[in-house]
Amino acid sequence: MSGDHIRLTRVYDHEPQPGSRSYLVERLWPRGVRREALEMDGWVKDVAPSTELRRWFGHDPERWEEFRRRYFAELDAHAQAWRPLLEAARSGPVTLLYSARDREHNNAVALRDYLRARLAEQGAG
Repeated sequence: MSGDHIRLTRVYDHEPQPGSRSYLVERLWPRGVRREALEMDGWVKDVAPSTELRRWFGHDPERWEEFRRRYFAELDAHAQAWRPLLEAARSGPVTLLYSARDREHNNAVALRDYLRARLAEQGAG
């Protein structure tokens, strides 16, 4: 399954797509969203960056490359957190839900890139 099947959607804009599974990839529940109002297949808290890393990054685009490096190191150390997302992406479309205002510099963007790389590695192997 191609990494192109991993979509990103801001949680506030989420409209469930038929045949696609949706996962919230934030450590904290998004502000202003009622739990019963968010249609999703799972909340994968442990795949989010550590609290320390999230605070250090603060969505500062100047820190983006270093954030990605540190976040990927955290993901490397916690494969059990992201493996279910990889398995889901292998079997069909997946949407990663995030709450950040910045649509280009957030943990879901980095996570999508990380998962795509893992899918490419396994596809080549």
